[in-house]
Amino acid sequence: MFDALLFDFDGVLADTEPLHFACWNEVLRPFGIQVRWDFYQSECISVTDRLMIERLTAGQTPPVPFEEVYSQYPRKRELFRARMADKPPFPQDNIELIIELSKHLQLAVVSSSGRSEIEPALDAAGIRPYFHSLVCGKEAPNQKPAPDPYLRAAQLLGAESPLVVEDSEAGVASGRAAGFEVLRVSSPQAMAREVRARLGGDDRSWMHLKSLPR
Repeated sequence: MFDALLFDFDGVLADTEPLHFACWNEVLRPFGIQVRWDFYQSECISVTDRLMIERLTAGQTPPVPFEEVYSQYPRKRELFRARMADKPPFPQDNIELIIELSKHLQLAVVSSSGRSEIEPALDAAGIRPYFHSLVCGKEAPNQKPAPDPYLRAAQLLGAESPLVVEDSEAGVASGRAAGFEVLRVSSPQAMAREVRARLGGDDRSWMHLKSLPR
C-alpha cells in the first residue's frame, strides 16, 4: 500500500522533548523565566523556536526584551546537540524498526528542527545510513502545518503513496494537506509497535514486501 515512510523526528523517532525542555529552562533561567512541563507540552511543541520565545517574553511582567533572550538561542542549540550526542534518546525498538524497514521501503525524516540538530543524533545512534533523505528546518518553503515539508520529502524519494508518521497536530495537518495517509503515534516508546500494526500486524507480516535494490 505504501512506497515510503516519512517520519517526524521529535516525539516520534526520538524522545527529545524532555531534553529540549531542560535545555530551554537552563538558558531561560538567567532571565527569570521557567517553563512548566504542562505549558511546554501545550504551547511550545510544534511551534518555531522564535515564536516560542516571543510568547514567553511577552508573557512576563514586565515583558522581557525578546532580542536579549533570542540572542541565547545558539547556546540552547549547542546544549541540545551536546546532550543528544552524549546519549541519543532513541528507543531500541525504533532503531531496530528503522533498520528492518529500510530493506523494504524508502525512509525519510521530515522535521521542523534544523539539520544540525537531527543529523548528528541519527549518526550517533547509527541509523543515519538507513534514511534515504532528510527534510529539516527551513529546507522546504513553508514549515508544518503547511504541506511543503512532506511534499518535498516525497519528491526527493520519488514516492507517490507514503505513510506519514507523526505525533503533533501541526504534523498531522501537514501530512494530510500533502494528500498522504497519516499515522499519529502516541509516543516514541510506542512508535515501533504502532507502525508495525499499521503495516500489517505485530507479527511483522509486512516482511513480505519486496526488498529494495542495493
